[in-house]
Amino acid sequence: MPKFESYAQGTPNWVELITPDQQAAKAYYGDLFGWDYEVNPVDDQGNVYLISQLQGSRIAGIGGQLPELAGHPAFWNVYLAVDDVDAVTALVAGAGGTVEAGPFDVVDAGRMAAIQDPTGARVNLWQANRTVGTGLANEPGTPIWNELVSPDLDTATRFYSEILGVGWRPSEMVEGGDYTCLVVGDKPVGGAMPPQLEGIPPHWNVYFNVADCDASMAKAVELGGAVTAPAFEVPGVGRMGFLTDPQGAMFALMQNPPS
Repeated sequence: MPKFESYAQGTPNWVELITPDQQAAKAYYGDLFGWDYEVNPVDDQGNVYLISQLQGSRIAGIGGQLPELAGHPAFWNVYLAVDDVDAVTALVAGAGGTVEAGPFDVVDAGRMAAIQDPTGARVNLWQANRTVGTGLANEPGTPIWNELVSPDLDTATRFYSEILGVGWRPSEMVEGGDYTCLVVGDKPVGGAMPPQLEGIPPHWNVYFNVADCDASMAKAVELGGAVTAPAFEVPGVGRMGFLTDPQGAMFALMQNPPS
């Protein structure tokens, strides 16, 4: 069972939904992935942070929307592990990025910062204290892959290499397409690719593993989501499809290949 107790710097280690309707999102993803939830109060105004759980492990977060994002569709955040968030954040501006918030402590769970790379993709940095991030991954109902989508991959990948010390490895995809793998310690831990549709802004994709991609996509639609790209096969990688949830957050499903 792929449980995680630590993450090397540069590795995606947590995903978090920011949504205008936490209760609707809680029901949607709970039904889709079989999640239970831990409820964490964040202030004395009744606001909470939901942490989904599966098999006794923390999987993902669901947070409410800040007032300044009123009217914005829901979206998934990706976090990257860092050893020293203050030191890494100090490199962001010099590498062409923007620090949007932090660094700041999240109680005793860890310390974080929210940044934007030079091409506009937002991502968070996480220095673990009591919480390392996702405790269970690469199994049905848990995150399995994260992917940078940017129209200027040279600029974006150079930025992450400069601030995190990660590598990038070209990978040939089926039908002659190009794909780039995020490499930490010679291990692929994520990917990068240009947008496949016009109008898609730079962002980080979130993939969740499922036992049956077609069945899970049908269920996702039945629960109120919408298909962005129908399920398709990537030889040697698996079967995957792209969706939006009822509040507009984009996410992907991935079924492992038979081998």
